[in-house]
Amino acid sequence: MASWLTRKSIIVGKLTKYVNDCTKRLSSHFIYYPDNEKPVAGETIKMNMMQAINNAMDITLRDDPTAVLFGEDVAFGGVFRCALGLQDKYGKDRVFNTPLCEQGIAGFGIGLATAGATAIAEIQFADYIFPAFDQLVNEAAKARYRSGGQFDAGALTVRTPCGAVGHGGLYHSQSPEAYFAHTPGLRVVMPRGPITAKGLLLSCIRERDPCIFLEPKILYRSAAEEVPVEDYTLPLGKAQVLREGDAATLIAWGTQVHVLLEVAQMAEEKLGVKCDVIDLMSILPWDEETVCNSVKKTGRCLIAHEAPLTSGFGAELAATIQEECFLHLEAPITRVTGWDTPFPHVFEPFYLPDKWRCYSALSKLIEY
Repeated sequence: MASWLTRKSIIVGKLTKYVNDCTKRLSSHFIYYPDNEKPVAGETIKMNMMQAINNAMDITLRDDPTAVLFGEDVAFGGVFRCALGLQDKYGKDRVFNTPLCEQGIAGFGIGLATAGATAIAEIQFADYIFPAFDQLVNEAAKARYRSGGQFDAGALTVRTPCGAVGHGGLYHSQSPEAYFAHTPGLRVVMPRGPITAKGLLLSCIRERDPCIFLEPKILYRSAAEEVPVEDYTLPLGKAQVLREGDAATLIAWGTQVHVLLEVAQMAEEKLGVKCDVIDLMSILPWDEETVCNSVKKTGRCLIAHEAPLTSGFGAELAATIQEECFLHLEAPITRVTGWDTPFPHVFEPFYLPDKWRCYSALSKLIEY
């Protein structure tokens, strides 16, 4: 009897371990493709995306005496540590905590910017930026217009972590770029890794329009590259073609770029075709010329993003491509996105437009 119980206990233990292994949550649904080309020559240091963002803010605080950095828990580095060490280096008057009040953070930043300071505001999660929506959309975006050019809030940059992270659930995983893309007067930007994060953030901070800088939080530590040490910027409103081909145009931004780079590699290996892969980088304004030139060349287009399908920014891309490239299209424009549901927790792997969903859609697109 004791021997039977022992055997049964071992079997139950093995079964439990097998189930746990099968249901283990992964922190990444993609393979990271680092940038090998450097935007400037010179010394580089290996940085993850968190460190690259920290470096960009360090350069700004060093070179611009009016620059201030603020947000919830920023004093000790922030929840993702992007501001780590900056208060110690520049003092409590320039790097400081705010109350837990997103509309207050945005309003304070607008006031600083209109008074002539360089304001870098951190919203702890993009999911909580909505209380600040009125301040950003009705005040920051319209300050120059409503004053007839007498003043503006262009020196305001709002940084915020966005997107899936593997365990964030409905309140720590959303991608709100499309909400802000409907607002003239704002710039909306999303990097794909450390090199683009540093260059684009420095561009946003120096841009004379208020900027929403969305940081895919899953890349903070999973993305590492050799980042130039010196100051550099990347142009806003300009996309990058990361891979070239003639079978289809694949468009994404943020984390989803890496998904499509893997899909393009799979398509070359399994289907024998090569695709253009475009990182949009700037959501508002977006690079219509680069995108449409690519689609006119390939005749097919797939757009992928984590945000839900309905009114996602992919819809704007699809509408413009249809208007500008209609006579060149060989197949309907395809979108592979998150579903029209709240962002799930345990079902996150089924929600995300992973490589298998994108590859399946691309296969149908090419066979059309």
